Amino acid sequence: MTPHAPTFYFPAPRAQHFCSQCGERLTRLIPPDDNRERDVCEHCGAVHYQNPRNVVGVLPVWHDKILLCRRAIEPRYDKWTLPAGFMELGETTAQGAMRETQEEAGAQIELGPLYTVIDVPHAEQVHFFYLANVLSEDLYPGPESLDARFFREEEIPWDELAFRTIKSTLEHYVADRRSGTFPIHCYEIPDPYPK
Repeated sequence: MTPHAPTFYFPAPRAQHFCSQCGERLTRLIPPDDNRERDVCEHCGAVHYQNPRNVVGVLPVWHDKILLCRRAIEPRYDKWTLPAGFMELGETTAQGAMRETQEEAGAQIELGPLYTVIDVPHAEQVHFFYLANVLSEDLYPGPESLDARFFREEEIPWDELAFRTIKSTLEHYVADRRSGTFPIHCYEIPDPYPK
């Protein structure tokens, strides 16, 4: 495999052209007893469903500071984010969130409750963020992070945050910290580009 520069980004394609069961070309149609178009193999009958991808992460806190990571990968290279990434097969959302925190920040955490569930339909994703207590100020960022650092509320680099889900989760946390209650927040991030 040829290594790419850290700014290289090529997302996995969502559309399939050939059947993974028999290799025949797929047709886009509404299967019987369904209500939307799917990729269907008219040769073997396989229906290839595409479902949202889950992003799992953590809002890690060390005393009064929030842990953020500076991305070493695209998209949004060199921008700040909460430790998060795509959930892997065979793991729970909590396990994925803890794994991502270890991979991106090298932080030891005690996972808390689920905090935000964010629908991002235009990106075909759902984001899950947990609250967490950081157990040590020692950080060991992995290859997907240029840096990992603790920020006080007034130091958060709001204009340098990688994604709207990160910004909105942090905004909820700042407001909830003032009230002293941390309810679960479920909401949608709408498409930034009107159709």
